[in-house]
Amino acid sequence: MVVAESSSGTRSGAVSGRVSRAVQSAGHALRAVPLAIGRRVRRLTHAHGAGESGLGKLIELHAVHSAGDMLITMALASTIFFSVPTGEARGRVALYLIVTMAPFVLLAPVIGPLLDRVPHGRRAAMAAALLARGMLALVMASVVASGGLELYPAALGVLVCSKAYNIVRAAVVPRLLPTSISLVKANARITLTGLISAGVMAPFGLALHAVNDRLPLYVACLFTIAGAFLSFRLPHKVDLARGERDIHLAELAETRAAMAREKDERGASPLRAAAESPVFKALLANGSLRALSGFLLFFMAFLLRHESLPGLTPAFSLGLVGVAAGGGNALGNLLGNWLRDRTPELNLLVILLLALTATTAAAAAYSAFTVVAVCAVAGICQAMGKLSLDAIIQRDIREVVRTSTFARSETAVQMSWVLGGAIGISLPLNGALGMWVAAVLVLIGVLCTARSLAAAARRGTSHPRVR
Repeated sequence: MVVAESSSGTRSGAVSGRVSRAVQSAGHALRAVPLAIGRRVRRLTHAHGAGESGLGKLIELHAVHSAGDMLITMALASTIFFSVPTGEARGRVALYLIVTMAPFVLLAPVIGPLLDRVPHGRRAAMAAALLARGMLALVMASVVASGGLELYPAALGVLVCSKAYNIVRAAVVPRLLPTSISLVKANARITLTGLISAGVMAPFGLALHAVNDRLPLYVACLFTIAGAFLSFRLPHKVDLARGERDIHLAELAETRAAMAREKDERGASPLRAAAESPVFKALLANGSLRALSGFLLFFMAFLLRHESLPGLTPAFSLGLVGVAAGGGNALGNLLGNWLRDRTPELNLLVILLLALTATTAAAAAYSAFTVVAVCAVAGICQAMGKLSLDAIIQRDIREVVRTSTFARSETAVQMSWVLGGAIGISLPLNGALGMWVAAVLVLIGVLCTARSLAAAARRGTSHPRVR
């Protein structure tokens, strides 16, 4: 009997040991997998000299920013669109479009020039924008469940902070650019990492939203705090040193005075006086593509609530269009990272012609296939267009006014997006008619810019180093 008890104790001890070893192995695996993923991500973000130049740290910061953006979007989506009838949704979306434009009333004339004057505090400016956005997310959390109008001022503040962060981030890229990476590729790598981060965060945001409407906003606040700390991990060369700052401010005053004199002499704004410049033409091309994107987003959202694509169910139609647009955007950023170095003007010309071909084909032969193709192409073209525009500004615009130039360009393309969206929500819900309107939006961009873009592409303008 003693032997039996001893044998039973031995077996119990063996089972307990196996369980203990299994728990320890699981613990090691749980630690090892995130560490392995983190090392892999770091190798990718720091490749081709990005780690040494500091670009890798900016990429990681943008990934954190994008994760927070996705959580805020997940918290707001049902409040603005999906939770109300179609007629009321039109009104709410129209109000949303107005709200999205409001930040740009401040961005171009106020925030951009202000940031030009504080190049010695760019890291602090990004950190402050992120922290302010986090605090506003907490404010939104108190009203998101009711969906009341109080939500919109907070959303407005979030948009202002997000845009302020983005224009500073775009302006500092040339200072962190490795010698082996072009501006288009650097911009693509930053944007693509942000998209991946947002995509990973999307199911997490859905799960949080299912538990409580406020949880995504609380977690978004944590991400913005983390992003603020990461801002100060950027290399010191992002901020101008004292000597550089004095030179910068002197050059800025001189540039502002020259622009004012030119305005007085010509009786027009410097932007209009430079109507044939690569930046202006790139802005027009991007305006056409952003108008297409805004139009398709809102027109297809309402159309597919009203009727499905030919041969498909409404729910499947909406999901397919959304996946096509999102996948196209990701593919556009991948192409920007993978393609051989070309002039940004050539990229813009090619994607304009691609968008015109796709929209015309969908208008002439309206079907589920052509509509999905248009949404995918629009995503590709929007991504490639933005990468090319940013590269042209970073290449051609002097650093003393680069931040305010980014603010003006963001304002212009956002106005185009809002205009496209406004057309989309006001148009009759007829699929073929919508595709013809989409084709016209792209055609305007082609007619206004194709000749100049082709000439710039033939000249083969190179990417000079940062000035």
